[in-house]
Amino acid sequence: MRINNSAPSAFSTRLSAALAVATLLVGAGAAPESDTATTEAKESSAIATFAGGCFWCMEPPFDALDGVISTTSGYTGGHQQNPTYKEVSRGGTGHTEALQIVYDPKQVSYAELLDVYWHNIDPTDPHGQFCDKGDQYRSEIFYHDDEQQKLADQSKAALVELKRFTGDVVTGVTAATVFYPAEDYHQDYYRKNPVHYNRYRLGCGRDHRLKDLWGDSGH
Repeated sequence: MRINNSAPSAFSTRLSAALAVATLLVGAGAAPESDTATTEAKESSAIATFAGGCFWCMEPPFDALDGVISTTSGYTGGHQQNPTYKEVSRGGTGHTEALQIVYDPKQVSYAELLDVYWHNIDPTDPHGQFCDKGDQYRSEIFYHDDEQQKLADQSKAALVELKRFTGDVVTGVTAATVFYPAEDYHQDYYRKNPVHYNRYRLGCGRDHRLKDLWGDSGH
């Protein structure tokens, strides 16, 4: 999905305005970086981590964005070290399936990533995402620094203010913790196993629900 290739939705317009204000506030209070090399390294790439249910389904919309360097499916937010897919999927680890994104901030902003994220989840579901239920499929934004926290909070507030949905916006905004990459066979699953992936996505009702929530701007 390329949100910026179509006419902006009311939420996208309001979100952009809110995020612009948040960015100025964060920038105004930021301390200057003394190490030039460190500054250049930070500016060349950044990390974003989002949970939105099945990580297979979260990869495609971000892989399609210019400026996204890589996406990695994995587990985060829990207490168990080095969890396996079987352990996470049956619950009890505290982890949720998540996607870690390495991106070039000069090509795609964190605000744009947030916009894509929201349009690919059901932010009103407190029990999981789509057909996948349980805390291990919860939606959550894991911020990596103060700026990301500000922007994530602003974007959630803009969504709440819009009152687009009948239910409450329950997606969490939480400090990032250790991210454990999932097993190799989960990475790029939609490319490696397109038939099974498409069958699962259709059967899970993900696209149908996204259209109900977001109209044509979803997914």
